[in-house]
Amino acid sequence: MTDLLKLTKHDHTALITIANPPANTWTAQSLTLLRDMVRELNADKNIYALVITGEGEKFFSAGADLNVFADGDKGVASDMSRIFGEAFETLANFRGVSIAAINGYAMGGGLEVALACDVRIAEEQAQMALPEASVGLLPCAGGTQNLSLLVGEGWAKRMILCGERLKADKALQIGLVEEVVEKGGSLAAAMALAEKAAKQSPSSVAACKSLIQMGRSGHINAALPLEREMFVALFDTLDQKEGVNAFLAKRAPNWVNG
Repeated sequence: MTDLLKLTKHDHTALITIANPPANTWTAQSLTLLRDMVRELNADKNIYALVITGEGEKFFSAGADLNVFADGDKGVASDMSRIFGEAFETLANFRGVSIAAINGYAMGGGLEVALACDVRIAEEQAQMALPEASVGLLPCAGGTQNLSLLVGEGWAKRMILCGERLKADKALQIGLVEEVVEKGGSLAAAMALAEKAAKQSPSSVAACKSLIQMGRSGHINAALPLEREMFVALFDTLDQKEGVNAFLAKRAPNWVNG
């Protein structure tokens, strides 16, 4: 289980590497591990910043393994949405500075974990999307809320409702990421930014972060549980089963809107 996420510490910065080849997909085990790792890092007074990246050159993370949802089991959907929420909300509430070093494709839950971070640095070849609606699902780990907060409602709707995939330069233009670097450079850039954060007072950073995020808490806290409820409710639809199984069979889905 611990091989799915690799944790190392560098001075005041913790580095978590998503390591589930070939696409660094999330599992219930790795999400539980992420939640527990962040909780432990929160209790470590020597850690001021957290960097998350993906192992390899192609994927930051492709999100959830859709095989988990292929049989339309609502119990599985409920369990997975719950642990997705717990993991990424724990990350969003990390007291220090969290930075996503997006070294490749960030899709679905792979983009949502980056959205839960404070800052995102993408490599020039990276691509980002929330394609859940194309397989009869929806982003259930903060995507509908955090994306809108970053890029505005219009672009959030383009990405979620229309399935639009963005390259790094467009993501930078609309504010989805804060910096674009050359291929292979995201981790070094993220670690350098983490070093800057480590020069700040950790108490001040924690206070400032809570204040910066306070303006969104009234709406997002109500929306996040609803997001998970609606995700599970999709498992009552024929389109959920069709979407996931069509993807796994590498064919176009035949939607029935029911």
